[in-house]
Amino acid sequence: MKKIFILAAFALCLAACGNKNAGNSDSTVDSTEVAVVADNVPVYSLDSLLAVADQLVNKTVTVKGSVTHTCKHSGKRCFIVGDHENVTMRVEAKGNIGGFNRELVGSELAITGVVKERRLTKEYIDNYEKEVNEKKVQEDGSAETCQAELANINEMRDWMKKNHKDYYALYYMDGEEYNVIGQ
Repeated sequence: MKKIFILAAFALCLAACGNKNAGNSDSTVDSTEVAVVADNVPVYSLDSLLAVADQLVNKTVTVKGSVTHTCKHSGKRCFIVGDHENVTMRVEAKGNIGGFNRELVGSELAITGVVKERRLTKEYIDNYEKEVNEKKVQEDGSAETCQAELANINEMRDWMKKNHKDYYALYYMDGEEYNVIGQ
């Protein structure tokens, strides 16, 4: 059970870092940033998509972003970055995507898929904070990591308060197909 919680905490940390600006009012959508291609599927830059992700949950869209990481063992997910390096999104390999190979790192992709949301409840965040503080007490040399995790927790709580939500939203995509841009 503890192993599952640690894995969930690690995933939370990665996802939280990747969605820091999801609720930031600095990320406004300019109508010129959204195009529509075949089959009436809108195309967004990652920054534009995350600014309105709450309105796109369970909808098919195309997002453009640069690949920063692919999972080296399974290739079942990749992470893309937008115009601002602190804006990232996880993409799961689904549909026609068998996997993301490591050679895609650094490439710009246009990925079509379904926007998904995972909600982290206040209770989940409270439990996560408790685990981090317990780890911090152990003084096992992970104090720097703990501070980063606590900063993420505080950012989540600030976002919840600012947006009047009782959860923190993490957005990701179930990718169905992709194209490398510029090739």
